[in-house]
Amino acid sequence: MNLLDAFYQTVHGAVGGCEALAVRLGMSAQVLRNKANVHSTTNKPTFEEADRICGITGDHRMVHAFAQNHGYVCVRIEDGAEASDMALLEMVAKVWQTNGEVGAEINQALADGKVDRAEVIRVRNAVKRAERALEGIVARFEGMADN
Repeated sequence: MNLLDAFYQTVHGAVGGCEALAVRLGMSAQVLRNKANVHSTTNKPTFEEADRICGITGDHRMVHAFAQNHGYVCVRIEDGAEASDMALLEMVAKVWQTNGEVGAEINQALADGKVDRAEVIRVRNAVKRAERALEGIVARFEGMADN
């Protein structure tokens, strides 16, 4: 996803919309709308604003877009996450589910004998979800490791 599209979606998808978010950021709604407008040549969002918006909204599309644009995936590291057998089993089940989603997307893309750009995007998104699930297991194991 394009970073500016992710910024736009985050700003306009915030609870209360752009106007409520602007108040929390201490700026006018019009300036925030301009920053979210991908065609604006005057007002541009800064990294600091994007970071604050992620924190306020809990929407991390911009983080994922930035990572994806550079070939990475992001995995949230949960502080104090439970490291029980059941928690790990739930994470493994999530991996199995996402692997099934990857297979389903690939199967659907190949069903008609040709692959279009939209199908590639759907497969890529399914793979990214699977990667996040796998990285979540690794993060959990890192939390369990004896130093």
